[in-house]
Amino acid sequence: MDQEKLLAALGMIAQKPEWRAEFIRQMQAFEKKIATRDIDIREDVTGPLIDALHDDDQMVRKVLADGTQLDFLYRSKIARDFVMSEPAQPDHAWEPQTSRLLVDLASRAKQVVIGGAYFGDQAILIARQAAKNHGTVHAFEPNNDQRRVLMHNAELNGLTNIVPRSEGLWDNSSTTLKLVGFDSFAHPEVAHAGSSDGFQTVTIQDYLKAAGVAQLDLIMLDIEGAELRALQGAQAYLERPAGEAPNIVFEVHRHYVDWSRGLENTDIVKLLTNVGYHVFAVRDFNSNYDLSSQPIELIPADAVYLEGPPHGFNMVAVKDGALFDSPRYRICKGVSPKLLRHKDPALHHPIGGL
Repeated sequence: MDQEKLLAALGMIAQKPEWRAEFIRQMQAFEKKIATRDIDIREDVTGPLIDALHDDDQMVRKVLADGTQLDFLYRSKIARDFVMSEPAQPDHAWEPQTSRLLVDLASRAKQVVIGGAYFGDQAILIARQAAKNHGTVHAFEPNNDQRRVLMHNAELNGLTNIVPRSEGLWDNSSTTLKLVGFDSFAHPEVAHAGSSDGFQTVTIQDYLKAAGVAQLDLIMLDIEGAELRALQGAQAYLERPAGEAPNIVFEVHRHYVDWSRGLENTDIVKLLTNVGYHVFAVRDFNSNYDLSSQPIELIPADAVYLEGPPHGFNMVAVKDGALFDSPRYRICKGVSPKLLRHKDPALHHPIGGL
């Protein structure tokens, strides 16, 4: 079969919503039947076929189990795996355990700062929870397209407590940055002042002072390597005692963080432990996967299995370790935070199994 006929066939499926939905169901069944150790069927086989049914400017809507509605552009693995979710109405859009963790921490929060709010895949869930406390979410997203979708999703869900910001979180408020790379893979780099695609930086401290916010309860950062500099710009808040210092969820990636001497010796973890934080890696799928019946598994920073190709995962830092003394959480050691269906279950599956 030549390439044109293949694309035409996929195009026919794409044009009919009922055909597309059935094709996705068949791909999900295929994944289960063909599951093979050390082969990522989603990335290598089924995912590219589902990608071929969509284009970058296509807006897709999904409804979560609690009724939350999320519209999103089909531009990332986040979009693809959300489209392929099982069940069709999951309890999250992306990273099941991190999403549950953020919702739990947001239940205690009134003032939240998010760096890398994207289309609201987690920000909307945080905002819904914080709204119960009459709280506010300060959502930083320099990508103009995704920030517009974020605010569209806030309106779609009747949320008025999200403050959208176009700046980049940094360790000073005087730098111009630009995004390098496509959509969710884009990372910030310093740009020339006045750059047409540039945006300004701001520190968390400067922004909150100008906004008249004295107490910060939760920070969430997914900003592709800028996490350390963003936290350095919040030093005064981090130095506060337990009960006043914010809880923090942030991403680390081997491309940006040198953990060759152990995760506990990285600059970002030392910054936090030096001011009294307990730091854990979050065991999670970089995907949409139903883990609603599982506890959230956390690994102390000095007990994380880090072998494998360059990869990233989320971490959580709290000053009150008792927050995790609950059946909702499980502390474990010597395993990978990277959950992968096709890898060694002893290292890459939840302790309780998939």
